[in-house]
Amino acid sequence: MENEISFDAELDARGLICPLPVLKLRKRLQALTPGQVMRVLADDPVAVVDIPHFCSEAGHTLLESAVDGVEQVYFIRKTG
Repeated sequence: MENEISFDAELDARGLICPLPVLKLRKRLQALTPGQVMRVLADDPVAVVDIPHFCSEAGHTLLESAVDGVEQVYFIRKTG
């Protein structure tokens, strides 16, 4: 990622497999206020589909995502 996005909280979901990354993300987002940004680190191959789908369904904004080999990084803005 060229322009690092500032974030308010981070979820390290590396080593977790579906559906745990999304379940933990949902729970952690509840603690944030609308407009805050969560950075998620993941390595589950299914997360590249699950996390964007979760954001779309829940109404959160996926600001940016990047995949480098198995490492994935997501920046998600919580909506109100």
